[in-house]
Amino acid sequence: MAEYEACILGIRMAVDMNIKELLVIGDLDLLIHQVQGEWTTQNVKILLYLHCVKALCKKFTKIEFKHIPRIQNEFVDTLTTLSSMIEHPDKNYIDPIEIEVRDQHAYCFHVDEEPDGKPWYYDIKRFLEAREYPENATTDQKQALRRLENNFFLNGEVLYRRTKYLGLLRCVDAAEATRLLKEIHA
Repeated sequence: MAEYEACILGIRMAVDMNIKELLVIGDLDLLIHQVQGEWTTQNVKILLYLHCVKALCKKFTKIEFKHIPRIQNEFVDTLTTLSSMIEHPDKNYIDPIEIEVRDQHAYCFHVDEEPDGKPWYYDIKRFLEAREYPENATTDQKQALRRLENNFFLNGEVLYRRTKYLGLLRCVDAAEATRLLKEIHA
């Protein structure tokens, strides 16, 4: 249904822009083949969407639906999810989403330095090593450190953060993060 909603919103935008010829590209072969009349559906919920798409198609002098395999269409999942989540008071209009495709990937090589010269995880690591709180720590800050303790794992000098799937992420300071980003994207 989300795929149909995204399709309907896109077609409505084209109608509002007075476009007369349209190529609809999608990776859900079910939708594409149903709209083309090659496949049928008995699902009442889907039928309503299908009839809506077909009614909108009559507003074009030429409209074509083309199936692209999901592996070749990176944006479909993201755009489909976004379009089905957006609520607009005027149900017949949605603000267009502008996507800029670049020839090269954009990477971030800048990581902010810590203001006090210590890594962001310094207090957590010190608490795990020696059960020491930072100087002048408030009761709330101490409680926050105790809560964070369960999310981190200290192995020798290396601090790791546990993920919800029980994986471990190595904690790095700004200099190490910058070095790793340059190395990875070289």
